[in-house]
Amino acid sequence: MTKILLLSHSKNMLNFLSERLKFENFDTTAAEDISSATKMCNQNHYDAAIVDGDMEHKNIDIPTIVVVRKAEVESAVEALRSGAVDYLSTPVDMNRLLSTLRNISGESQTDEQPRPRTPRHAVRRTNCATQPIIGESEAIGRVREMIERVAPSDARVLILGENGTGKELVARWLHLKSSRYEAPFVEVNCAAIPAELIESELFGHEKGSFTSAIKQRKGKFELADGGTLFMDEIGDMSLSAQAKVLRALQESKITRVGGDKDISVDVRVVAATNKDIRGEIIRGNFREDLYHRLSVIEIEVPPLRERREDIKLLVGHFMEEICSRHNTEVKDIEPQAIEILSSRDWTGNIRELHNVVERLIILSDSTITADIVRRYCRAR
Repeated sequence: MTKILLLSHSKNMLNFLSERLKFENFDTTAAEDISSATKMCNQNHYDAAIVDGDMEHKNIDIPTIVVVRKAEVESAVEALRSGAVDYLSTPVDMNRLLSTLRNISGESQTDEQPRPRTPRHAVRRTNCATQPIIGESEAIGRVREMIERVAPSDARVLILGENGTGKELVARWLHLKSSRYEAPFVEVNCAAIPAELIESELFGHEKGSFTSAIKQRKGKFELADGGTLFMDEIGDMSLSAQAKVLRALQESKITRVGGDKDISVDVRVVAATNKDIRGEIIRGNFREDLYHRLSVIEIEVPPLRERREDIKLLVGHFMEEICSRHNTEVKDIEPQAIEILSSRDWTGNIRELHNVVERLIILSDSTITADIVRRYCRAR
């Protein structure tokens, strides 16, 4: 079981996180001051820590997620510069928190033996354990065919598609079916990182390169050396960062922030965006030369409304996965309920469908009926 250390002055925050995480099968321990937390870390193994943003946490040498208040953006920036793997603003987005924790813990490991302590900056460097691509439609078949053709090469790939269509899953399969499958698969969400931190996140930094750079840090390009770097939401990257990414792709070299030494990297870059990237080029928001470097191959992932025939299979898969996670028997679902779900437009695509199926499982008895779907699944 994944062990999480909670550190906060607020008992309400500790109780809230402890209850929610225990429900999701995490083992939590709470501390109300840094000295207690440090002592716990020295005496026990923890996979990650969740820390109140106004508390010192530099001595906690495990992957750390910092919780800040909405107005404390500067605190979040400082936390990331100091080595936190992610930050969340209150009220806490539990879906994002759970996603980050599962990436840290590496849920593909099924043994219960304590794992070696994970360096905080190794997060998202994975062996790419992944989910299957579900569906038998012609549209998803074309995506599978492209993966089979493209994966064995080292060609860069640009994945296009709306939010929630499964672009990350496609990237993971490109890695898994490549000759690099035993090397790291490293992800970076370009939209989730503040503009002033993106270069440090990608290329790393040297000690003393800015105020809170208390030690040298490798960036995502170095962490992905020999493997695949998945750059999600590439269309949200600043022009300054785009120029440096272009140089890294052209020369296979990077320079850490505050450094003057070229570092060679062997990385296959797979990028993704939900934006009209050609439109962004016309508007001056994206470099055309970088686009051509990234899009040797383009794979377009269809929205769910264009593959409605796959919804029944997806619902069945999600029901098995969610019921297993909640330790409940797999429930039945009426054919009429499937018909209602299949008629929706699903603007949030597969991600939205997954959330709705989880809601229906929690709120239904042994069978998900059409009436339950109408009641708890708002039409769009």
